[in-house]
Amino acid sequence: MSARAITVRAVLSRFYIPSALLSVVVALTVSAGASASPIASAAKTCTPPKYPGSGYFTSLSVTGTSCSTGSKIAKDYYKCRLKNGVKGRCVKKVDGYSCRETRESIATEINARVTCKKGKATVKHSYQQNLD
Repeated sequence: MSARAITVRAVLSRFYIPSALLSVVVALTVSAGASASPIASAAKTCTPPKYPGSGYFTSLSVTGTSCSTGSKIAKDYYKCRLKNGVKGRCVKKVDGYSCRETRESIATEINARVTCKKGKATVKHSYQQNLD
């Protein structure tokens, strides 16, 4: 092998190794960022707020938003419901969130689960309201 071929090989290896390491670092950074996004959007369990009336919130969880926003949505949903009477339902958006409610009622109480969505943000809460 000639001296020139050895020199060319040495120069190429100097550039090849750093660029290969850079490629590995970039690949690891991209894959770490891709795996972090599902974790960031996982549901978070929050402490339910104090129920404004006769009853209580039994659960509160949020995805893509904060617990304080979730508490505000739960309380504002309650206010919206009561505009239609003690057994009323909320039929409007609550702070920009579209809400859906599933109920089980007996003569003395309502047990319900509510899911409110706004884009990728979701607030889920459940409540028990006494009717006496």
